[in-house]
This record gives sequence, structure tokens and C-alpha cells, in this order.
Amino acid sequence: MKWKTNAAACAVLLSFSSLSAQEPAQDSFLQWMNQIAQEQLAERDRDIAEIRSVTDAERRKQLVRERLLEIFGGLPDYNGPLNPKITGRIQNENYVIEKVSFESLPGFFVTANLYRPNRPGRYPAVLLQSGHTQEGKPEAQRLAANLVLKGFVVLTFDPVGQGEREQTYDRQVDRPLAGWSVNEHIQAGAQSLLMGESVARFFIWDAKRATDYLLTRPDVDPARLGAAGCSGGGALTTFIGALDPRVKAVASACFINSYRLLFGGPNPDSEMSLPHLLSSGLDMADYIELSAPKPWLILATEGDYFMPAGARIVYEEARRWYGLYRASDKLSLFVGPGPHGTPLETREAIYAWMIRWLNDGRGDAHEQPVKIYTNHELLVTSSGHVEDQPGSRRLYQLIQDDFRAKKRQGAIPELLDELQRLKVPSDGAPPEVKVLNESDSSEGQREQIQLESEPGVVIGGKLYIPRSSGRMPAVLLVADKTSSYWIPSTASLAERIAKRGRVVLEFEPRDSPAQDDHRPYLGNWLTNVRADQIGRNLPTMRAHDILRGVDLLSARSDVDPSSIRAAARGVKGIWLLLAAAADTRIRSLWLDRTPYSLRSALENSMNTDLFDAVIPGFALHWDLEDLRKAMENRPVLWTDPTNWMERPVFLGSEYRYRYVPGDTTDLHDAQDDAYLEEFLR
Repeated sequence: MKWKTNAAACAVLLSFSSLSAQEPAQDSFLQWMNQIAQEQLAERDRDIAEIRSVTDAERRKQLVRERLLEIFGGLPDYNGPLNPKITGRIQNENYVIEKVSFESLPGFFVTANLYRPNRPGRYPAVLLQSGHTQEGKPEAQRLAANLVLKGFVVLTFDPVGQGEREQTYDRQVDRPLAGWSVNEHIQAGAQSLLMGESVARFFIWDAKRATDYLLTRPDVDPARLGAAGCSGGGALTTFIGALDPRVKAVASACFINSYRLLFGGPNPDSEMSLPHLLSSGLDMADYIELSAPKPWLILATEGDYFMPAGARIVYEEARRWYGLYRASDKLSLFVGPGPHGTPLETREAIYAWMIRWLNDGRGDAHEQPVKIYTNHELLVTSSGHVEDQPGSRRLYQLIQDDFRAKKRQGAIPELLDELQRLKVPSDGAPPEVKVLNESDSSEGQREQIQLESEPGVVIGGKLYIPRSSGRMPAVLLVADKTSSYWIPSTASLAERIAKRGRVVLEFEPRDSPAQDDHRPYLGNWLTNVRADQIGRNLPTMRAHDILRGVDLLSARSDVDPSSIRAAARGVKGIWLLLAAAADTRIRSLWLDRTPYSLRSALENSMNTDLFDAVIPGFALHWDLEDLRKAMENRPVLWTDPTNWMERPVFLGSEYRYRYVPGDTTDLHDAQDDAYLEEFLR
């Protein structure tokens, strides 16, 4: 077996020019965030360079553990019974597969397959985490069966959102409405962030409870427990390997990477990437160093989007750390062939690692042919869905329980202080405006403009300037290119308003549109995730951008600064509410089809564009109604307030409703004209 470590390649790839090459060339906002990330990582490097002894390392480990648990939001405080059940067995000529369920938390059922040798005895065990295949636990069965043949007990289980634990399954369409597992993870990730937590805490807890179950079994030697997994399973293996001292050997595949390369590249989804990780002074090497000198095998593949170069950066740093413990032989890096996944060479590296550290080197690491079972054969529940179990609960209900336990309503002055802390207000200084192009017509002038919202962040918009003298009222429209028969684009709305003698700024807050993969319901989740990792927040940065637009309008000689209104549609209305609560220069608002509450997003498994509105922990203390109260007596016209699936919700007379939201008749047009006149009045 050859453990491939190329220090020279690592040194070359540490160059900044190589790092920058990982970014999309034209994405200036991503480049701006990546610069912050690299500065935070450089500061971390300086801290790590000061670690020169085991005493230094142990002090750092205590700090890292505290920071990680704070980022996770802690782990659930529960020590109740697992209530394990074996619902069936598959008898193979060489081993037995037991179909197991247990409760990670009350009513939160985990479905698992346990592979054990046919022979009686007490064996080392491996907790084998699944990647992001929709079927969950069957993915790892070739690895599991081979480990059993080599003298191990192995437990594989369905992560949340996979296999028998789909969170948005709908019986009528016989599939998860969110699409697939990763989308469900992202949905739950946004809900957890409302609480100021990471959804990873529930995934880690499942793995911890799976470990609890393994250690209750008489055929498992509790002193010889390992963990392995690839991709999403590699992430969970990394977390449980770092945090649970009962795990004695770790093999994490296709996940371990330095954010030196990862931040501007394939940043992983919600349960794999942690908010505030980089701003807290951490990188992935901290997981390994936290567990040192535990035997740890980092696995990568040559063609993976979790690049081998990033894995080598982690390995080189952690190798020096393990050297302090005189345990360099307990850390290795293996790079296998092919794309993301576990090819034969990678699987045999995992076998060899577990044999070496958990079975005194006894066993043959070569893979053997094994029978592969279908997903249906490995099902634990009769229906294939844990939600059919009496008392079963979904993840959103657990998050909702946390919310109810931790909620503390904040006062409006505290809210205004929080908006200051989040850097929503501007200093009011006129921005330097660059006119990219302009055109004239009989109705007025049009200017395509750019300005710098904060150093390095360039945003743009379009000014509509009527042919009129003197100071005019102004309207800022948060740009929305969506249009249909009954929903006009903001460009068409801007033209209508300009004809009524108002200066209009159709404004586009910062974004990384190329990073939006256009999955249903999720919005530009990845850009939001990246912002959270560096300790910034995209909705509040966008609110600040809106106020820079107000700065622009206020400074114009043709604008009456005491008569600036603003309007937005959908989730963008939340950015506008944040801006208006922080700045009294916005004299009135029109919010159209904007969700009426952040907290209501905790009431179901699915939401639309929630990541575009999440401020970590904000909902524990305030909701959108509090932002409205912070505006005091300034008017808010709120038409067709919606739930988080974009459906209008009747909430009383203070909101306004179209007679038929999808109507294309003159009645609908007349009603919208009336709303526009009311807004401009």
C-alpha cells in the first residue's frame, strides 16, 4: 500500500496566484469574500505557527473545541433511551445483516443496517457514514461487507433526508418535494441558522447515538471503534472523529480540504460547512488536530472537486502537529484515482487503515467479491419511511422545539443596536457614481450606473430621470427581473413611476449570480453560506447596499431628500425592511408578496429562498413585525403577504390583497394602479 504525500506539490499550490485561479474570473463579489477568507486564514496560520509544544497544542485544542461547539449551537442535551429494535435479518453465508432502528432523540428515528460476522465473538467495530446518495445506507455496503469479512462489526445508517428518513416526502407524488437529500439539508440548514445554530449538530448527534448503540452490543469491543465515510459521510466522519474520544481511528474521504482552496470553489452544503468557521479562526485542519494523536487517514481522489491539493495543505499542517506528539505514523494521506468517490484503491486503503489500528494488523486488506443487496432488501421499516412509525417527528419540529426553548423577545432599542452591529446603516456620505451608459428620450434620461457600497464591493442600477426642473420625490426599487402576465418587472414599474414625475433608482444589491445553481426553492444559498463562513451576513449587507442607494438619491440636486420612498418584491422586501428600520430617510415602503414572518419559516420542512433572508440568531429575538415597529409611524403598504411557499396569507385589514392575484383582466390592472397611487401619495 502506497501512502502518497507530495510536499513539493503542496508548496507550489500554496501560492496565492494558484489560489486565485480557483475563483470565477468575473465574480467580483466572490473575489471580495475570498479575499476576506484568505486574510482570516492567514491570521489563523500565524496562530498555528506559535504552536511549538504539546502544551501549546493542548491549549489550542481546548479553544477549538469550545469554538466548534459554539458554532454548532452545542449538541442536544438528551440522555434518554435508544429504544433499539431489530426488524429483520438477512442471512448471508459469511455474515448477517441486521435491520435496526433506534431513536436519536424522542421520536427521531434512525434506520440502520448492522453487519456482523457469523461467528460468535467480540470484534472491533466501524461506524460507516453514507454520502449523499438518496438511498443512504445501501451506498456503503461493499465497504461494510468487506470489513465484516476482515473481522469487524459495521453499522451504516440513513442520514437525515436520505433513505428512509426523507423530510419532505409526499405520498401523492411518491418522492421528496425538495428534490433530493442535499436540498433537504439546505432547507434545514437555513432553519437552523434562524436559531443561530448549524444543522450539523443533528447529524453529529445521530452519529453519536449510533456509536452509543454499537457500544451496547455484546459482539463489539468498545476499545476498538473506528469511523469512516466519503463526501457527506466524510464530513460526518470528520466531525465525530474530532469530537468523540470513543472513536479510536478515522478514515475520512473526499471532504478534508483547506478553505485556502475550498472557499472559492465547491463550498459544501449546510451540514458540511459551518457558519463563522473562518471568522472564528478555524479551518479543516483543526478537526484533525483536535483529535491528535488519534490515527487519521485523509483520503482524496485525483479528479475530485474536493481537490487533492487542498487535502495536502491540511495534511502538511497536521503532520507537524502530530510530530509534536511523536505520532507521525498515525497520520496519512492517500490519493486514489478517478473522480469524487471511493474507487477500489481507496476502499483498500480504508481496510488497511482499520486493520492496522483496530485489529493489531491482522487481516488481508485486499477487497473480496460480495453480494450487493437492493435498497428494498435493506429497508428497516415496512413502508420505507420512518414518518409512518408511531410518534415519528421530522427535523423541522426539533428545530422548532429549540426555538421555543431559547426564544427571548427583544426590545426595539435592542433591535436598532443589533442593526448597527450588523453594519446595516451607512454613514450617509454621497457615493462616487460611475455612469456606464446613458440615453435620452422625450420622457427623460436613463443612466446605467455603478457605485462602491463598501471598499471593493461594486453594485449597480439604473436611474430614471424625468424631464422636470427643481427637486422631485424619489423612489428606490430593489431590482427584480421576474415578470409575468400579472407581475411586472421592476424595470416596467420604474418607467411608470418616472412618468409620474419621480426620480427612480432601480437598484441591484450585491450578489454572485454565477453561484446560483437555480435549484427549486433554495435561492442563492451558496453565496449566503460563504458570507456566513467569514462572519458576514448577506441579507444585512444587501440592506446596507440599499442605504447606499438612498445616499445616492439624497445627494442628487434634483431629488427632495425628505421624500424618498422604496419598494421591493418577495424576499427582497426583507432586505428593504432592515434598511428602513435602520434609516429614517426612507419615508414609506411598498412590500409586495413578501413573507410576513421569519419565525413562520420554522413551521414546515420546506421554504422558498429562506437563505436569502436568514440572519443567524435574529429570529430568537425579533421578527419582521419588529422591523415594522422600528419604523414608528412611517407608512408601509404591504400587498399580498405570503408564507414561505409564496402563497398569500390573510392576516387582517392592515395588509392589502388583490382580488385575484393571477387575474389578467382590467380589474387587476386597475387595482395595481390604485396601489401604486397610494404608495406615491
